[in-house]
Amino acid sequence: MTTITNPDIPAVEPPKRPRTPSVASRTLKNGLTVMAVRRAGVPRVEVRLRIPTGTSRPGDGARERLLAATLAAGTSESDSVGLAERLQRVGGGLDASAGVEEVVLAGSSLANRLPEFLDLVGEVLTDAQYPATEVEVHQGRIKQELTITRSQPTVVAQYALLGRMFPKHPYGRGLPEPDAVDGINAQALKRWHRKRVAPEGSTLVLVGDFKAETVLDKAATALAGWTGGERAPGVPALTTIEPGPTVIVDRPGAVQTNIRLGGAAVDRADPDYAALALANMIFGGYFSSRLVTNIREDKGYSYSPRSSIEHRQRGSQFVVGAEVATNVTVPALAEIRHELTGMTKAPVSERELEAAKRYLVGSIALSTQTQAGLASTLASLAAHGLGVEYLRDHPKRVEQVTAEQVLEVSRTYLALDRLVTVLVGDARIIKAAVRALDELDQSNL
Repeated sequence: MTTITNPDIPAVEPPKRPRTPSVASRTLKNGLTVMAVRRAGVPRVEVRLRIPTGTSRPGDGARERLLAATLAAGTSESDSVGLAERLQRVGGGLDASAGVEEVVLAGSSLANRLPEFLDLVGEVLTDAQYPATEVEVHQGRIKQELTITRSQPTVVAQYALLGRMFPKHPYGRGLPEPDAVDGINAQALKRWHRKRVAPEGSTLVLVGDFKAETVLDKAATALAGWTGGERAPGVPALTTIEPGPTVIVDRPGAVQTNIRLGGAAVDRADPDYAALALANMIFGGYFSSRLVTNIREDKGYSYSPRSSIEHRQRGSQFVVGAEVATNVTVPALAEIRHELTGMTKAPVSERELEAAKRYLVGSIALSTQTQAGLASTLASLAAHGLGVEYLRDHPKRVEQVTAEQVLEVSRTYLALDRLVTVLVGDARIIKAAVRALDELDQSNL
């Protein structure tokens, strides 16, 4: 076969590595670490504050959700409307979210109004009042959201897989029951705030148009009064994910099956991570992956099959997902496993490897191009004990990975005997076909 080349089309150049940001950092007397990065061009500042609140007790997540929803609902100086008006005056916004491990405050302001914005953040952290009327309003809203969310099959599948991988760990506890928020009042939130919303171990990241050292001084002044509380003990260590029978979560009448496979992975500090990140990309991490080519483009089983590496503070996981029509559940599952097995049997091609490298390195660069993207990335890295040098070193490691290294990590982390399988669908229809392929967990059938 003759290969025809077009001399008018230039060769694709290797992706350019982004410049590593210069980070000024200071640990304040109260234990808060502040990181400041000057990123000029837009006269704004992006702010991310991560507060570890993880507990060794499983809990149900309701308290954390309600605390995040009402953290900025009022202080001694301003009610919720007053706080919103003050944020508007500085051209800013402030939102809070909560997970198993932490509470995150994300916000922004005009660069020339940053001192006022930081004063407001400090006021919320030290004087949040959790007004009873606001708590009641958010209780109703969160109950409604939980009711809706718990009915969504993709969410059911996500938490079913986590529950299968970590059955006795906070990571696997699932979404709280809607009624769980009813037992949490304003006083309980205040007590939890005093105990867990603490500066010790927290990280504040600021990215914007400013002089870094000046901003560190402003943050130290604004947050000097944030003291007390105790550093969160953190969630317990993970146990080994035990292989076993396939789990079917019954959704009577469902016209689709949500397929999930999951297993252990390495975190971003591990020497094998660059190779595993490429293995994931080639298998199912982007549109040109083997998984997409097979069960979307060739078979038409699923619109958006994918795989990913999910990072948590106590460990990372490799996860595969696809939504397929009920009648192709078993064929789709078989093809997913076929592609996983292929990753463990022979080295990937140089073409696949180079394409995945370009995509991965380019994605890292794109994720940090905006102030908001850089702030979120640095805050996430800091939460996992990684510094800004990761943005320099990881692309280098990716570019040095060989096909043999991808094969080696695939044999460890993509091997079928290391992965668990969860199917969310109409058990009456799919059970017999799945049983012909797998042993089934009978505990919920």
